[in-house]
Amino acid sequence: MTKLSPGSTRSLVSRRTVLKAASATAVLAGTATLPSRLFAQEPVKVAAIYTVPVEQQWVSRIHKAANAAKDRGDIDYVFSENVSNSDYERVMREYCEAGHQLVIGEVFGVEDAARTVAADYPDTAFLMGSSFKPDDAHPNFAVFDNYIQDASYLTGIIAGALTKSKNIGMVGGFPIPEVNRLMHAFMAGAREMAPDITFQVAFIGSWFDPPKAKETAFAQIDAGADILYAERFGVSDAAQERKLLAIGNVIDTQADYPETVVASALWHFEPTLDKAIAEVKGGSFKADDYGIYSFMKHGGCSLAPLGTFEGKVPDEVMAKVAETEKAIRDGSFTVEINDEEPKSS
Repeated sequence: MTKLSPGSTRSLVSRRTVLKAASATAVLAGTATLPSRLFAQEPVKVAAIYTVPVEQQWVSRIHKAANAAKDRGDIDYVFSENVSNSDYERVMREYCEAGHQLVIGEVFGVEDAARTVAADYPDTAFLMGSSFKPDDAHPNFAVFDNYIQDASYLTGIIAGALTKSKNIGMVGGFPIPEVNRLMHAFMAGAREMAPDITFQVAFIGSWFDPPKAKETAFAQIDAGADILYAERFGVSDAAQERKLLAIGNVIDTQADYPETVVASALWHFEPTLDKAIAEVKGGSFKADDYGIYSFMKHGGCSLAPLGTFEGKVPDEVMAKVAETEKAIRDGSFTVEINDEEPKSS
């Protein structure tokens, strides 16, 4: 983790102002385009604030995209992890005072405080994971979310075709929209293959408690589930011990569970972050909803390669998956976005 020194303070100038001034100076010098071209090549100073370790599923995808942009030379990147909600505002302000042009993170538990900070630093761009929509009252505060319902639907098709008991266990962290919509999409895909399928749905009240998730999954297995939806770490461990299959979420964990995780819905944060970087560089960043860049048609999500399960899933099932994916990409089929809390059936 890179730590920020809180004692560093500098005045912030909007990118529009800098570009405008540079352009005017260049015109007087007879070289109108050179300064803005040079300025555009400077890496954007990006800081990220995470409430959990960067190894956690959701945050790991943001961290991965940021490191990719850093390796390309597009950004300078620093981050803080395991930041408590009570400390989040302070860390935001420190990064702003240090002159970072773009601050990214997840503010689900600190919405009001985060938007207050944004109002105090109008020349800083904020791209934050949020359950709420952008607000014109905070023109520099854009939101995103992991709208990977398209890929989740495809994993549901596979699970619905493979379950023998027609009973699937689902263990999540909290019943918030970003979890609920993925569960609903998975359930809809499974029902397409087995309309009479039933689901056991449980939430453990934590984003990182593998032992509790594992025990909850064991209970669902004892109640008849033969496939588990692993929204949290710990669920695949239960499936592995009982020699059952699991469906992954956000990241691909098959390398850790080669005989257990048959399919995963992957989130790719790169399209979201790259769009924000381009807007900051262009001086056009504004309050907007970046959620769409997680959609499959924008490259924001995908079905993980089957890997060790290649050839083990029936051909007709994978043909159905391919057909549905094509329809999603060309817009002829839309996966419903349902943010309501899912219930057991």
